[in-house]
Amino acid sequence: MDGVVVVLGGGLIGLTIAHQLARRGRSVHVLSRSRSEAAGFVAAGMLAPHAEGLAGPLLALGQRSLERIPTWVAEIEADSGLAAGLRPCGIVVPFSSAAERDAYPTAHFGEPLDRPALERQVPGLGPRWRAGLLFRQDGQIDNRRRLMRALERACVALGVVFEEGSEVSELLVCGGRLEGVRRRRIEGSDAVLPCGEAVLTCGAWSAQLLPQLPVRPIKGQMLSLQGPRQALRRVLFGPGTYLVPRDDGLLVVGATSEPEAGFSAGLTPQGQRQLQDGLAALLPEAAHWPPMERWWGFRPGTPDEAPLLGPSPIEGLTLATGHYRNGVLLAAVTADLLLLQEPLEPELERLLAAFRWDRFGTPQADPFSSPSVTARV
Repeated sequence: MDGVVVVLGGGLIGLTIAHQLARRGRSVHVLSRSRSEAAGFVAAGMLAPHAEGLAGPLLALGQRSLERIPTWVAEIEADSGLAAGLRPCGIVVPFSSAAERDAYPTAHFGEPLDRPALERQVPGLGPRWRAGLLFRQDGQIDNRRRLMRALERACVALGVVFEEGSEVSELLVCGGRLEGVRRRRIEGSDAVLPCGEAVLTCGAWSAQLLPQLPVRPIKGQMLSLQGPRQALRRVLFGPGTYLVPRDDGLLVVGATSEPEAGFSAGLTPQGQRQLQDGLAALLPEAAHWPPMERWWGFRPGTPDEAPLLGPSPIEGLTLATGHYRNGVLLAAVTADLLLLQEPLEPELERLLAAFRWDRFGTPQADPFSSPSVTARV
């Protein structure tokens, strides 16, 4: 498969990179065990570098992606013919006091709100919240119902080849360079796909393929309710719970953070109770709206909650994983940074360097010591 880029993983990051590569005229082959498991189908879709209080290089990365998102979405919609569900609705962050508000890391990017102003922005807000910040520049996208479907169709329209039901079990390496991948198909057969260029976008499962990557699953549970249209105009980002209103009145409530859960599937009473309690504290009337869906997923967490981007320990294999809770926000800039022609401008070079896979100072593992990486000599 000379000249073909193989994308390992069919989630939001993988599809975004596949789409952008195809737009640049590259041939792309996407391997995916099950795209429905991807975090892009379970996330709430917040675009919130300021509302989430990001700092340092991660804030800079998020801000750059936020600027790129309208153009990125327009490209997806043009190629797919589908609306992607982008809503620049603004995000409100409530606080118990003005002192807490003013100490927030990104407070200077937002508009300060007192209690009366909070009530105008969020009618029915719970009584414990006395101050807030409005980040008009932040917003949301309906990733679960619209963006992922639009991306899939855009990729197909540009000739991207999908191989669904194929789990990559081995990276085949010769002299430190990627030579191919071994994948196991859903019916049980094994086959080798030769390739010299691949992008690892396996999300929470990345370390199963390359164990020296510091990525682990962070389970999150969510639910949705059906409310009246326009009952909540802004995203409401509270401590431990957030409310994301869609334009048809659906309210997405998220999300638990369960690093101890590993890959254990399923809903739990504790997780669902946490969501209900957070909802009742933020918007009491919404606690009585009829429930629609309940689901869970696995975020790819790293020690500093920031992604792993750029070169891997294997030549020819590029990393785009570990986005934790900001995968939707960072998808556009991730594709841009990895696909720009080298050499990068100094500012972009410094930004990309901040997200190297080996930035944590731990000894580098031998990339060929794992059973999922085979070195051929």
